Amino acid sequence: MTSKISAWISAARLRTLPLSISGIVVGAALALKADAFNSTIFILSLLTTIGLQVLSNFANDYGDGVKGTDNEDRVGPMRAIQSGMITDAEMKKGIILTVILTFLMAVALIYVSFGQDNFIISLIFLVLGIGGIAAAILYTVGKSAYGYKGLGDVFVFIFFGLVSVLGSTFLYTQELQIMYIFPALAIGLWSTAVLNLNNLRDVVGDQNANKNTLVVKMGYNNGKKYHAGLIFGGILAVLVYGLYAEIPLYYWVTLIPCALLIGHLKRVLPEKMPVRLDPELKKVALSTFLFSVMFLGIIVASSI
Repeated sequence: MTSKISAWISAARLRTLPLSISGIVVGAALALKADAFNSTIFILSLLTTIGLQVLSNFANDYGDGVKGTDNEDRVGPMRAIQSGMITDAEMKKGIILTVILTFLMAVALIYVSFGQDNFIISLIFLVLGIGGIAAAILYTVGKSAYGYKGLGDVFVFIFFGLVSVLGSTFLYTQELQIMYIFPALAIGLWSTAVLNLNNLRDVVGDQNANKNTLVVKMGYNNGKKYHAGLIFGGILAVLVYGLYAEIPLYYWVTLIPCALLIGHLKRVLPEKMPVRLDPELKKVALSTFLFSVMFLGIIVASSI
């Protein structure tokens, strides 16, 4: 029983949660800056996002497991289905249960944010919620899995960046400002960089399994150049926001995670062995999370 619980915890891949909630933390900071923060919305946003991330992890385990992508060539921790600790049927049930719980949390979040008087806006966010659930599942599941067609980067950028930051901010404020796009771009580009780094690491196994990620399509060396573009694009967005938004001078401490990301690039760009990139994944994910926490801390400090 203990081993089965451990297998489910491992399949949930809790280490991926800090990255997934980074956009929610930034959205909460922007809401606080607009004097519209609501703790209930924040908690429900976190729970919904965590549900989507766990759902994505379960679905990826299932999709790659049944397709045979998770095999002896895979780099990184062994997946649950790959190890045999969780069967295909059990993982399906886990996916269905997670879908139900995540959908219920999303409905509660929408109701708390908009009540009964904003039907059209509520409907739009409900569609976004369903889209997020579908995107989490269809990344690797099914014959038309978009992760096998090089489209994963687009969906990560949209849902981890734009929807996560701009969508969560709108839940509080029910308005959008042009400057909000820059923190959203930073989180979206760095989140995409995590996926790209994962694909760089797995490029050999993905090629053998006919998983045509963007890295497989463009090649390992071009994938590293693309990775640098994602990192520097996010840093540029941080700089633009700092220069043009009305924020305190100590905002520039957020350059600390930016510096960490530049140090990360110095390790990635000359690396010729994809397998050696595995330790770099957590550096980008944790640097992104660090930025989000520092961003929130700056807004809190400036409001005291």
